[in-house]
Amino acid sequence: MMRILYERHVLCLNKCFHFADKLGGVRPSTRLLHVSMALTGWKHGRTTRLDHGCVPQAGHLGETPFGTLLVARPRCTPEHVRLKSPGGNFSRVKTMLFLLGMTLTFLVTASYVLTWDKKVSAAYQVKGDNISSGSAAAAMTALSSEKTSVDMKQLMRIIHPKLEYPPRRAPEEKDIIETDPQLFSVIPRHFLPGIKSPCWYQEFSGETSNNPYKRNLFAVRSKSFMGASDQLRSNFRLRRRDGRQFRLRCLPYFYIIGQPKCGTTDLFYRMLLHPQGRFNFMKEPHWWTRKRFGYIRFKYGSQRRFPVEDYLDLFDLSAHNIHAPSGGNTPTERPLQLLTGEASASTMWDNQVWRYLHGDGEETEPPFLVQDFIHTAQPGAKVIIMLRDPAERLYSDYLYFNAANKSAEDFHQKVVRSVKLFQSCLLGRSLRFCVYSTSLANSLQVRLNLGLYIVFLLDWLSVFPREQILVLRLEDYATNLEGTLDEVFSFLEAGPLPKEAKAALVQRPSSNTRRAADKNLGPMLPCTRRLLGDFHQPFNHKLASVLQDQVFLWSDS
Repeated sequence: MMRILYERHVLCLNKCFHFADKLGGVRPSTRLLHVSMALTGWKHGRTTRLDHGCVPQAGHLGETPFGTLLVARPRCTPEHVRLKSPGGNFSRVKTMLFLLGMTLTFLVTASYVLTWDKKVSAAYQVKGDNISSGSAAAAMTALSSEKTSVDMKQLMRIIHPKLEYPPRRAPEEKDIIETDPQLFSVIPRHFLPGIKSPCWYQEFSGETSNNPYKRNLFAVRSKSFMGASDQLRSNFRLRRRDGRQFRLRCLPYFYIIGQPKCGTTDLFYRMLLHPQGRFNFMKEPHWWTRKRFGYIRFKYGSQRRFPVEDYLDLFDLSAHNIHAPSGGNTPTERPLQLLTGEASASTMWDNQVWRYLHGDGEETEPPFLVQDFIHTAQPGAKVIIMLRDPAERLYSDYLYFNAANKSAEDFHQKVVRSVKLFQSCLLGRSLRFCVYSTSLANSLQVRLNLGLYIVFLLDWLSVFPREQILVLRLEDYATNLEGTLDEVFSFLEAGPLPKEAKAALVQRPSSNTRRAADKNLGPMLPCTRRLLGDFHQPFNHKLASVLQDQVFLWSDS
């Protein structure tokens, strides 16, 4: 960019002097005698390459600011010769044109400076290299060099000792309850026996003639819930006892907690075809991670908190059918066996809210995690995790959440910069701090931290026993759909499916697949895959060791 500014600056001034001399009736003789670039480290013609010998770079800029020294000496006519122009004295015209040129140069320079990319926070700033904007074919021709800008051996020396840390110590239950007393005043300590989902009766003090969902914040912001609220209202039923009215309330029986771009959407909507799970309709309420604190998108700041009652309304369709059985004789159709559930893909990893709620002090590892609250509310919850090759997950995440200027080359550039930022964090902080750091996450150009599955899994295992967590791979789900779904329903202790229902479930079209325009971009560059494979290798090894399953090495990728 600095070189562009320099060239534009010189070009503009030369044109102005040239034009001024022509007006004066002399040959263009005014020249810039001296233009110097004070650029420490600038080397003309120098090129570098990104990680794993991928793409050639533009010249590096030094760390000192640049400046230009302009000394203009026009070769003038003798002083006794007075050059006239139709507009008056020539020197005045020349001066005005010179000032006009300087003004235009200033405006061009300002337009570039004001649009300078300031996304990387100062705390973790790493000077990244600019990647050339050539086509993929041109980029592939640059693969001859193996020189890298990320020293992978040094990075591995940093990562390996960071992976060995003591298990997280979960906070005391009383401390968790004190953090959100209103939540735990609504949810009882014990649930109704004989019902598979965690349900209880809550006293209802409103008028039955009024719409109980009118003020629900999910109804305001969610079209799916707004459409279902009419059906919920028509089926709204109460239980009367001792002159009081009660409504049945339920929490999710299962949580599909992550990760993003790992097939959670497809899994959830196939599970709705099971007779015991058909009364769920909202996949991702993101209530535990964001909305109960008043956050929908962190960039918009805190808004109105979604109360727990609004969250419980999402499971009223199942509660109504459990409360007022609609028939059915088979085990899968009995209302008491209905399964409530949700699939917010942020539940496994997103604990950023603590930084926004307590942002005045120095950033630390979050004192409480989402799983602490879920476990305290319902210790018997079933947890399903869907994972995939972290390199492929990251590329899919990039394609899905980036709107414009997407390319395999751009993805590589962002990966390189993100790896550098993560390495910078690890130099002075713990692995868990860097994984959960909100300021670092906001600086990463791709969500690299979401692929460090082992850190999140170990923290969930600090509160939930291993037998309550099912970990799946998208690769197995894609190649053996029927077998994977059988494993899921067995884990949830759901009844067997009739042949017709199983056929419909397997034949259902896939959900949330890659868009056609993104498919046309092709796969990531081979050098990007090598870089991400090397980066994730130690984390995948520990994951495979904890799960005692070598498929989580993703060595077949």
